[in-house]
Amino acid sequence: MNAFSSALYTESLKAIRSKVPLLTTLGFLIVPLVGGLFMVILKDPEAAKSMGLISTKAQLAVGTADWPTFFNFLAQGVAVGGAIMFAIITTWVFGREFSDRTIKELLSLPTSREAIVGAKFTVISLWTLTLTLLSFAVCILVGDAVVIPGWSVELFHSAAIDIVGAGIMTIMLLPFVAFAASIGRGFMPAFGWTIFTVFIAQISVIMGWGGWLPWAIPALFSGAAGPKAEFLSPASYAILFLASGFGLFITFYWWRNADQTK
Repeated sequence: MNAFSSALYTESLKAIRSKVPLLTTLGFLIVPLVGGLFMVILKDPEAAKSMGLISTKAQLAVGTADWPTFFNFLAQGVAVGGAIMFAIITTWVFGREFSDRTIKELLSLPTSREAIVGAKFTVISLWTLTLTLLSFAVCILVGDAVVIPGWSVELFHSAAIDIVGAGIMTIMLLPFVAFAASIGRGFMPAFGWTIFTVFIAQISVIMGWGGWLPWAIPALFSGAAGPKAEFLSPASYAILFLASGFGLFITFYWWRNADQTK
């Protein structure tokens, strides 16, 4: 077993033996379940009021009860909710070594720092991508159970691109969260960075600059502000890829060269 395989096995074992995968799965599946509830309400608002699901003064601005609306809701949930949930996962994977004060023991192992960081990113990528695909599968099951109209094979393919694409784009920006957790040696700096990026992403979209800010691109791709073609250009995707690569570089560089004495 080579160094990377050993590191990957160790990181996978840490995740499997913790409760974090279960908790994040339950938390992330709230998105399709809430979307299903909205579909029930939108199908028959009067019946929903009589069952106490909404008050007489409540209003929903989600849209109509159909598959396009449901898929669009999930895509936005993956982009926006994923930015927070995926950041929590990344913060836990990279920050727990410092909060548990096991970082010196970890780095004393005969495994390169590059292999350790690579294994952490691999676990995070597989973990978050699985959550994205699982939420998409649950969305289909819930929508089928609610019996909403508008299904087509073309829509399924388009929705798969929007939802999985938004998830992958969100995952691509996680190296910055990992860097914040690493350089800050714990959870709080990474949480602060996540809140900051969510805030500036919203501001950039309002100002019309979202297509130039990496952290706004996943939400725009999901259709949160309207058709993505109106906001995103080839330059937007190039910026996202460059930002992702830079995040990976600074994280690997820091772990390779930082003085890990605490």
